[in-house]
Amino acid sequence: INTLLKLALTLLAFALSAFLLSNGFPPSNNRNTPAAVPEAHPEHFLSAPSDASSSSIKDIETLKRRVSALEKRHFPTVARLDWRQRKRILITGGAGFVGSHLADALLRAGHTVIVADNFFTGRRDNIEHWIGHANFELLHHDIVNPLFIEVDQIYHLASPASPPNYQLNPVKTLKTNLVGTINMLGLAKRTRARLLLASTSEVYGDPEKHPQSEDYWGNVNPIGPRSCYDEGKRAAEALCYAYKRRSNVDIRVARIFNTYGPRMQMNDGRVVSNFILQALRGQPLTVYGQGDQTRSFQFVTDLVSGLIALMASNYSQPVNLGNPDEHTIGEFARTVLSLANSSAPVHRLQPAKDDPHRRKPDISVAKRELAWQPTVLLRDGLLQTIHYFRHRLSVDEKPQNEL
Repeated sequence: INTLLKLALTLLAFALSAFLLSNGFPPSNNRNTPAAVPEAHPEHFLSAPSDASSSSIKDIETLKRRVSALEKRHFPTVARLDWRQRKRILITGGAGFVGSHLADALLRAGHTVIVADNFFTGRRDNIEHWIGHANFELLHHDIVNPLFIEVDQIYHLASPASPPNYQLNPVKTLKTNLVGTINMLGLAKRTRARLLLASTSEVYGDPEKHPQSEDYWGNVNPIGPRSCYDEGKRAAEALCYAYKRRSNVDIRVARIFNTYGPRMQMNDGRVVSNFILQALRGQPLTVYGQGDQTRSFQFVTDLVSGLIALMASNYSQPVNLGNPDEHTIGEFARTVLSLANSSAPVHRLQPAKDDPHRRKPDISVAKRELAWQPTVLLRDGLLQTIHYFRHRLSVDEKPQNEL
């Protein structure tokens, strides 16, 4: 009897549920039941309430303009590649100065690009023009933590690169270049992706050989203020070749010399950004020492073309990417003042500790193996960079209510 009673109750419950689903639920007698919500439209969220203050109305109007601009924007033109040609490419540090230009070039070529950045020195503004594109993905991620995705190529650029930034937290800089590189090499090993390490001319330290070729082992202070970056990159290179020998990971290593161009951080402490910012503001240009130390400056688009050529090559030894056109810091200061139409004075300071006295790349390997050499003249590149800095200053110094 109990079994039959349970079965009858189950059948009754099932029939009641079917009736409610087919005929709708009865209206509630609860007076606190909210009214039906009308269909949502963007205008409902952007319209101001009747009792809104004037400042709220202005904020809403600003939001409307921004939404309208987003709806009307057009993405840069990209090439069409079939599935056999299209690569799925990860750029660590891809919202940074060099990484964002590299993302531009790879996306325009038709590839799918994933940018991973923790935004310590990267800027969302640098890659905002790609957000929403079908071939672009942005990950807010610190590579000190493992990353589990599927990729064909990895451009490993993540690391602060200017002395004030990498000296701000030297332990973090070392972790990024050691633990972060191990994580990226592990990802390359698992997915059988080719990894390109963005190393640096800083692995040569204050060089005793001039110009610097790839077979020079360097003159680095292992405990100085720059060692967290210099030794971090040297260790990252060692890790790459250890993974290559042990696990047959396909690696490429680019030793990058001084690079400049639009999207540089204006306060990153490097000589190009320092001089341009000081010249535009009419402030004294700060030169460390007598200004007779030398640097070689390459424009960012030249570097990007070199990185892409190295990734596509069959050469797995380190390659210098830089401009062998050498300039003293004093000469460079005068060039910036002239191009910026500035009459700012030059102020000399005490020499910085472990500051390399001479820096010039030997790019014979890049010419031979990659058929690459820089093409942008210093004057042309500086004019573009000065124009960018002037625009950034006008935006950053504009009152907030005018944006």
